Amino acid sequence: MNELRVNTLESEAIYILREVAAQFEKPVLLFSGGKDSITLVRLAQKAFWPAKIPFPFLHVDTGHNFPETIEFRDRLAKELGIDLIVRNVQDNIDAGKVVEETGKYASRNMLQTETLLDAIEEFGFDACIGGARRDEEKARAKERIFSVRSDFGEWDEKNQRPELFDLLNGKIELGQNVRCFPISNWTELDVWSYIERENIEIPSIYFAHKRKVFLRDGMIWSAEDDVVYRAEDEEVQEMMVRFRTVGDMSCTAAVLSDAVSISKVVQEIRDSSISERGARIDDKRSEAAMEKRKQQGYF
Repeated sequence: MNELRVNTLESEAIYILREVAAQFEKPVLLFSGGKDSITLVRLAQKAFWPAKIPFPFLHVDTGHNFPETIEFRDRLAKELGIDLIVRNVQDNIDAGKVVEETGKYASRNMLQTETLLDAIEEFGFDACIGGARRDEEKARAKERIFSVRSDFGEWDEKNQRPELFDLLNGKIELGQNVRCFPISNWTELDVWSYIERENIEIPSIYFAHKRKVFLRDGMIWSAEDDVVYRAEDEEVQEMMVRFRTVGDMSCTAAVLSDAVSISKVVQEIRDSSISERGARIDDKRSEAAMEKRKQQGYF
């Protein structure tokens, strides 16, 4: 990646993070242990160095996350001495606040919204910093860097503030909160190139490894646990795969790969004609799946 582009994107993200710290009373960084949130952590370290990152991490755990990312999440937060808040979707299922899906394409991804909104209310967060990028999905492409949400967490795509000349307006009414996206203008390749340049450690699941999987609808699903529904006629086999995105296991498919290093992943992405979110079944439920989730409070 062009060095000037790297520096420009990094400078923009650091500026946004500093604006969040300056304009909001109680921000939080949404941290899943995935590559985008890990990149945010490195940017936050640079933004506030030599001071400590001035806000806690929050993870909405579906209970169906990849073990590799959960281990990495806990270890990084401990190494940095950051307060890690974990709120579990299972608690809302047990309390009867949400109903777990059943069937072939069942996923807990949609159920994260209620848990996230509960955590925002519990801790009084007025800004949630996320690693969403505009290149991922069309609903994210039209969202502002400072995205104001109602007191119910709802996003109104027709009522967004202008962000002219990089001026970010964090003024909100009582009950409202803002979702902030410092790497909104980055692409998947930008993120990986930055990880390569900064020599950032990431979970092993992003690299090619042998895994027990099965095929469904032309996609490769993990068969190493009982989270993903598998029919009796869906045969388990071992393949060399990696994951380009690491959401809920039940909605995240793998890709065939022999990329065992960051440099090989970067080259693989350069050569790829399929988008990163192409391996996420939750985005394929409808043309407006992501937009509907955002309107309901999803980050």
